[in-house]
Amino acid sequence: MKSNNRYLGAAMIAPFIIFVFLGGIYLKGFVLALSIMALWEFYNALKEKSFKPVKSAGYILLITYYLLNNNFEYMMYTLVVAAFILLILPVINLEYTFIDVSLTLLGFIYCGILFSFVYLVNAKPLGEFLIWIIFIGSWLSDTAAFYSGKFFGKHKLSPKVSPKKTIEGSIGGLIGATVFTGVFGVVVQNYHYIMPVYNYFLIGTMCGLFGQLGDLVASSIKRYVGIKDYSSLIPGHGGILDRFDSIIFSATVVFYYLTFIVKI
Repeated sequence: MKSNNRYLGAAMIAPFIIFVFLGGIYLKGFVLALSIMALWEFYNALKEKSFKPVKSAGYILLITYYLLNNNFEYMMYTLVVAAFILLILPVINLEYTFIDVSLTLLGFIYCGILFSFVYLVNAKPLGEFLIWIIFIGSWLSDTAAFYSGKFFGKHKLSPKVSPKKTIEGSIGGLIGATVFTGVFGVVVQNYHYIMPVYNYFLIGTMCGLFGQLGDLVASSIKRYVGIKDYSSLIPGHGGILDRFDSIIFSATVVFYYLTFIVKI
């Protein structure tokens, strides 16, 4: 039954791949939907510790961000105004604390802005090719880490945060992300020159590293609030944040590398 749930969960993830192929406004809309569900999971998880994030403010910020076409300059102005109002809220409504306000904004950044980098990479020139770096560097890193840990894992990586992860598995994931992303770059170069091949290997290494950190961040939050999964939206896989925890960190790294190092 558990195996069937995993297959069902994998089938539910398939539409995401379709939207990646479609790109543009279709991908943006789908990423927005995923962001909203991820934010819902994040805020629900906080209830386990009796925190009270201002959910309506978080959702409004997230939707506004996408309506502003993910424009960081406009969003910064909006975020400052929102933070200003939210900081006043605990003064006039003692039901909320400044921790609640901070977690409201953190949720927006974590589930809203970081998720948006998936779409923003796709929006770059030749982004229909570049976006695949995110998934190759994340999901194939996870696969390589799993099998490396299974066959060679002996030393715990972070026993208090994620007891099953091993140093050997982590190294395997790092190597896997580097190699697979590099090979992808070699193949892409036969059709479109985007950047020197060595950049693909470097980005792959960064995805392997930060993707695993993203996984550990999500695990540390779950461990702190005392939950196993963020939700059961994806049968056999948990929730959106369970499945895309490494993706959103990798997407952020890929976007910043392409923007500030490669200058795309």
